[in-house]
Amino acid sequence: MFEHLSDIEKHYEEINNELTKPEVLSDVSKTREYTIELSDLEDIVTCFKRYKKVLEGIDEAKELLKDKDLAEIAKEEFNNLNIEKDNLEKELEHLLIPKDPNDKKNVIVEIRGAAGGDEANIFAGDLFRMYTRFAEKEGFKYDVYNAIEGEAGGFSQIEFMIKGNGAYSRFKYESGSHRVQRVPKTESNGRLQTSTATVLVMPEAEEVDIEIRPQDLRIDIYRSSGKGGQGVNTTDSAVRITHLPTNTVVTCQNERSQIQNKEQAMRVLKSRLYELEQEKKDMAEGNERRSKIGTGDRAEKIRTYNYPQNRVTDHRIGFTTKNLDRVMDGELDTIIDALTAEDEARKLAGEK
Repeated sequence: MFEHLSDIEKHYEEINNELTKPEVLSDVSKTREYTIELSDLEDIVTCFKRYKKVLEGIDEAKELLKDKDLAEIAKEEFNNLNIEKDNLEKELEHLLIPKDPNDKKNVIVEIRGAAGGDEANIFAGDLFRMYTRFAEKEGFKYDVYNAIEGEAGGFSQIEFMIKGNGAYSRFKYESGSHRVQRVPKTESNGRLQTSTATVLVMPEAEEVDIEIRPQDLRIDIYRSSGKGGQGVNTTDSAVRITHLPTNTVVTCQNERSQIQNKEQAMRVLKSRLYELEQEKKDMAEGNERRSKIGTGDRAEKIRTYNYPQNRVTDHRIGFTTKNLDRVMDGELDTIIDALTAEDEARKLAGEK
């Protein structure tokens, strides 16, 4: 590990040197690439430098142990430094876990009511509220770009973007089928019902991630539909973009102008095409999607929300909490942290 860390530190210094060269500073793309790489390595290098200082301190303490007058003080210092050494080694192991290149990106989230009719749509609305409250607690912002409301409440489909550094790292495990068990408000006989809503989480694609040719697009403009909001149903501002080679369709109707809707739809289209490319790459390499915590497949049942028992269970890691009311109010931290910790533990154990 020491040799590997030395190589990382050397590479870090090389990048720093490159960023002082005029020819690099004049190249915006290259400067951005180096700056991102430098940022990714900074925590590892800082921790490694601390680690080397501790090793030097241990060697010095060993020498002082030979001095009878200083032996007692040196022994205490030696023991403290060894504890710090162990802690730093654990921290370095954690920092050396391969990072998901998408972790710092914004995310696009799509929620759809699935099995259960009106109750599934209501549950989709509950999940939307849960995620947006969690996003706010994490310091992220969100924008809804397309929503189809359910007749009894909630949404048959809602699509939104969560913006903020590290958003994808906090939401990436949420793709899959979410199951709710409760007595629906629409149920007159008080019977327990099981319904589902599906969630898809994608990292927002950057300009360098995917290229779209204008001739591959069909763009349709139409009148926005839905309840409420000034400008809705009064102007032809909604935009639907179809990527003809993949038949990928994106709709955006929640912005006030046609231009804004088109810009938002293009951002989402790039992200969907980027996601398709990632799927192809993973299949070609024989890898599971993202991590062994989950496949990222919308059909995979990942979590159950049991209202009578105030219980939430994540089936992928067997994690259960009896705080469903707080989870639905946006306190997802415990579940997300457990998923992250399990993913990192598996990677440390050698699961790539």
